[in-house]
Amino acid sequence: MGASLRYRLLQLFWVLLLASITGQAIPQEDEETRTRRQLAQLQQDMSRLSQELQRDLEQRNSLRAALRQSEVRIGKLRRDIAATRDKLRWTRDQLTDLRSQRQELLVARGEQQERISREIQTAYQMGKQGQLKILLNQEQPDTLARAMAYYEYFYQARKDHIQRYLEIISRIDVLEPEISSTARQLEITRETLDRQEKDLVAGKARRQKDLQRLNASIDSKDKRLQQMTRDQEELERLLEVIEQAIAEMQVPEEFQSFAAFKGQMPWPVEGKPSNRYGARRPNAQLRWQGLVLPAQEGSNVNAIHHGRVVFADWFRGSGLLLIIDHGEGFMSLYAHNQALLREVGEWVSAGSAIATVGNSGGREEAALYFEIREAGKPMNPGPWLAGG
Repeated sequence: MGASLRYRLLQLFWVLLLASITGQAIPQEDEETRTRRQLAQLQQDMSRLSQELQRDLEQRNSLRAALRQSEVRIGKLRRDIAATRDKLRWTRDQLTDLRSQRQELLVARGEQQERISREIQTAYQMGKQGQLKILLNQEQPDTLARAMAYYEYFYQARKDHIQRYLEIISRIDVLEPEISSTARQLEITRETLDRQEKDLVAGKARRQKDLQRLNASIDSKDKRLQQMTRDQEELERLLEVIEQAIAEMQVPEEFQSFAAFKGQMPWPVEGKPSNRYGARRPNAQLRWQGLVLPAQEGSNVNAIHHGRVVFADWFRGSGLLLIIDHGEGFMSLYAHNQALLREVGEWVSAGSAIATVGNSGGREEAALYFEIREAGKPMNPGPWLAGG
C-alpha cells in the first residue's frame, strides 16, 4: 500500500469519524440508534477501503489482481452452493412431509368412505322398516325416548362423517398443487446446484492458472522475501486503519471481556499448528506472528470470542481475510479462507462459524492462518486458547 493510498484512507476515516463523533452529540439519538448508525458507517468504510485496496492492487500487479478475482469468485460460489444445498435439503424435507400428509389423508378418506357406506346401509335397512313404524312399536316411554335419541345420534354422526370426508377431500385438493409446486422447485434447485458446481470447477481451474502465473513471476528467493515483507507491512497498515475506524464505536453493556476468558477460548479449527509462534519463517528473515492450522478444506472456521466483524474481504498475502473486533483493543484475524460466512458489522459469538477453511491468497494446501492482536500488536495465541 503506497504512502498516497495510506494517506487517502486515513483522511477518509478521520473525516467519517469526525462526522460520527459530531452525530453523537445530538441529544435525541438513543444508544441503539447510534450503534446501528455506527455499524452502517463501519460497513460503508470497509467497503470503501476494499475498493481503494483493489484499485491499488490492479495498478501495481495484474497477476495478483487476477488471483484475487478468481479466489473471490470461488469464495462466493462456495457460499452460494452451501446455501443452495441447505435449500435443497429443506425442499426435500418439505416434499416428504407433504407426501406423508397426503398419504395420511388418503387413508383417512378411505376410512370415512367405509363409515359412510356402512351408515348408508344401516339407513337403508331402517328406511325399509319405516322410522314411524319402529317408533310406534315401542311400548314403554323410556324405550321410545332411547329410540328417538338413537335416531338423532345416528343422523348427526352420519352428517359429521360426511362433513369430515368433504374436509379431507378439500385438504387433498389443496395439497396436490402444493406438492407439484414443491417438486418443481426441487428440480430448479437441483439445476441451480449443478450449474454452481460446474462454475466452481471452472473457477478452480482458472485460480490454479492464475496462481501458477503469479508464482512463475516470483523467480527468486529475494523476490519472495520482498513480497512477504510487503504483504506483512500492508497488513499492519490495514490494521492501523481499522483501529482508527473503530476507535469511537460503542460496545454493548453486556459485552464479554476478552481478557477475562484467557485460556478458555475455543480453537478456531481442530488440529495442531504446523508452526511455532515467533519462530523464523521458512526461507525468510520474518517471524511468525500467528499460527498456521492445517485443516480439512471446507470445514468451519469458528470465532474464538464474542465480537463484531470489522473486515471481510480478500487481502493480498492473506487471501479471503476476516477480522473480528473483541473490544478493549483486542482483535482476531482469520486468513486464507475458502469462503467468508459473515459480513462487516455482524456480531458473532464464541464458537460460531464465520468462514470455511481454504487456501486463498496463494497457498497450495488448505490451512487457516490465525492471529490475536492487542492494540495492533501480535500476541502468542496459544495461552489464550483452551489447552494451548
